[in-house]
Amino acid sequence: MLIGEVARRSGVSARMLRHYESLGLVHPSGRTGSGYREYSEEDIRRIFHIESLRALGLSLREVKRALDDADFTPSTLVDDLIRRTRERIAAETELLTRLRRIHAADPAGWEDALQVVTLLQALGSKSADVRQRAALASASSAFPGSSASSGSSADEVPVPVEALVEAALGESDPNVAGALRWALARSGDGAPALLAEGIGSPVAAVRERAVRSLAVLPGGEAAGHLRDALAHPDPVVRGHAALAIGARGDTDAVPALVDLLEEGRNDTDAADTLSVLASDTATGDRIAHRLVERLARSTTRAPARGRLTQALAGIPGTRASQALAELSHDTDRAVALTATYLLQLREAR
Repeated sequence: MLIGEVARRSGVSARMLRHYESLGLVHPSGRTGSGYREYSEEDIRRIFHIESLRALGLSLREVKRALDDADFTPSTLVDDLIRRTRERIAAETELLTRLRRIHAADPAGWEDALQVVTLLQALGSKSADVRQRAALASASSAFPGSSASSGSSADEVPVPVEALVEAALGESDPNVAGALRWALARSGDGAPALLAEGIGSPVAAVRERAVRSLAVLPGGEAAGHLRDALAHPDPVVRGHAALAIGARGDTDAVPALVDLLEEGRNDTDAADTLSVLASDTATGDRIAHRLVERLARSTTRAPARGRLTQALAGIPGTRASQALAELSHDTDRAVALTATYLLQLREAR
């Protein structure tokens, strides 16, 4: 069979067949009297094998090795192909994400598009200083009329909120994280729902970054997600959510705030928040009752009982005063002394 017929039957061009021959991939079995290449059925089968292996993503060098090396093991090559395919998919996915974010910024021209690309690259920089400057620039671009210390101009294109959320959830540097949370607070709609998804992450650090970012967002949507987070199994998430909604005057945070006092995490902030929430007598009495209940538990340890007792000092109302009076006779001497001192301060007011 001549090369033209082989090309027609196999779908491989005559030029490519000659290239395969130059690489030693295929050798025509014979020549006609006029010197034309003549391919046998076995040659054609080999051509189909070559095309099948190329379709898997093998290079021509790998194809030759697969067909000619008797010691070749397909499983090794397939494993390598799987790895390379995953890497390619990851790279394509990253590119698609970047393109979507540029599209979401709605650039008016190439200058705007390049500006978004620059900020996105800066947010992913290995340098914390570069990431922080990018976050500050992102925050200022969300409100073009503002004059930020980053030196951004009044016509900057906002960075898509998805990029800010991804950066915030992955940021470990506290200064950069703070700048990103500030940028998210100024980013407008979209951030609360994305951060709420982050609270569901299997990674503890991501969950904490998500709830801390939600805590600085204004509006009812963010508050609703924070209220939902009070039931989260992660105590760190519950604690940050309680501090955030407690600062907004939501008494649903009280049980989780008392948990913080007992656990000794952010206990000073928790006590301050409880004091703010106890703005009226009825609420103050309910908070004092909750603290007394926790003090009475047999499983509550001595250091925790001390913190709970101290928290009663910031709670107005007769219930807190009665509790301190009772605790001044507590069998734990440290608790009794603390309660006596706090009661004296209370009576001196």
